[in-house]
Amino acid sequence: MGRLAGRGLPSRLARAGSRLTAQRDGGDKLEGPRQAAHQWYHTTRWRRLRWSVLEDADFTCADCGQIEADTSRLVADHKKPHRGDAVLFWDRGNLQCLCQSCHSGAKQREERAAW
Repeated sequence: MGRLAGRGLPSRLARAGSRLTAQRDGGDKLEGPRQAAHQWYHTTRWRRLRWSVLEDADFTCADCGQIEADTSRLVADHKKPHRGDAVLFWDRGNLQCLCQSCHSGAKQREERAAW
């Protein structure tokens, strides 16, 4: 172990770590209204609205029709992407119940293509 420390390995690892952090953080940062909207998902208001959407849909995916008892596998999805618009974000009529598979699959590809 003494030989490794003598060769400057810790300093090389420290430099690599800073480069890795810069690459990881580079493309996924939200800016402006989208960053503020992201915080809305952590509010009690959102949790209540989400639950209302899931209940009204009888815990059934609007896309594939799957009934899901595990509510952690259901998403209250914005039919029209809100892109930081508070009116669209909180609009109950703009929400639907989707299972994780449908939300993460076709729905996300569709939204990314439109972006």
